[in-house]
Amino acid sequence: MNRVLTGQSVLVLGATGYLGQHICTAFAAAGARVIRVSRGAHRDGANGSGGVPRDVVPDTVHLDLTAAGSAELVRLCVDSGAQVVVNAVGAVWEGTENEMTELNTRLVERLTDAVATLPHRPRLIQLGSTHEYGPAGPDDFIDEDWPPAPATAYGRTKLAGTRTVVRAVREREVNGLVLRVSVTCGPGAPPGSLPGTVAANLAAGHDVLRLAPLLAHRDVVDVRDVAEAVVAAARIPAAAIADAGAVVNIGRGETVPIRKLVDLMITCSGRSVLVQEEQAAQASRSDTLWQRLDISRARRLLGWAPRRVLADSVRDLLATAGVPAPEVPQGPNSATANGRGKDSNE
Repeated sequence: MNRVLTGQSVLVLGATGYLGQHICTAFAAAGARVIRVSRGAHRDGANGSGGVPRDVVPDTVHLDLTAAGSAELVRLCVDSGAQVVVNAVGAVWEGTENEMTELNTRLVERLTDAVATLPHRPRLIQLGSTHEYGPAGPDDFIDEDWPPAPATAYGRTKLAGTRTVVRAVREREVNGLVLRVSVTCGPGAPPGSLPGTVAANLAAGHDVLRLAPLLAHRDVVDVRDVAEAVVAAARIPAAAIADAGAVVNIGRGETVPIRKLVDLMITCSGRSVLVQEEQAAQASRSDTLWQRLDISRARRLLGWAPRRVLADSVRDLLATAGVPAPEVPQGPNSATANGRGKDSNE
């Protein structure tokens, strides 16, 4: 029987990040009490008991997680009464390898150690990445047993974090699982991501987009669907995780040519923009050209499936980025003219 989240205390690490904000919103909508943890200086909200400093804003904790040891993370869980702990912290492409190692690997080790010592263990949900997987071809469906062979520091450090959680589930009876998340798109996409970069350029009114070669085909999922998957992962009983496995793919289960994603963003902006593909001076991301996930475990274990189409993800991203909506032609064909008459992602 699935857990009821109403009134449950959910601790979200990295709550002000791209994924973290949407995860907090999804848990709040499910009736949970969300405790948001992010880096930042507290003002005068120390709780006076040797516990974690709190901001004057209720259910907000400011904590430098790169410096927090296992004992401090234990106090954080105890003080918040956490019944679910979500780790949405991570250093991504613009971070250095040392930053990635600290946040993607070592923090996960300390957090897992902390959770393992608690007498009433919360559900630990770690956000992994499909960049942990090795290369695949156009006809491959990547399931959770696909060989890991990350080509970047980001993928390697995320894989180390995944292995820490999986080992703790198997050997230390930690009540946890890892969601391996594919490429995300949707409101608030950060500038370091391709959708965020394109949205920022469109918002700035640039007539030329200079991008690295758009050769890849990726499994692209809406960030709000990812947040709903995290909520679903908090609901399932611990026995189900033990039976099915501690790693779950989260994506759409289909590929999108990245060039098509960029073209769709330009079309939805209603502007005429030239795309110039330029070889990057230094490749910082995976050069894997194909990735399509098998999400059957997520459907079976979590009862989850993606609900949003790519066109809606793009439109909502552009709206939050400040890209003006194109003018809608008036007349009998206006529904088709603005892209609402058919799926623009076809």
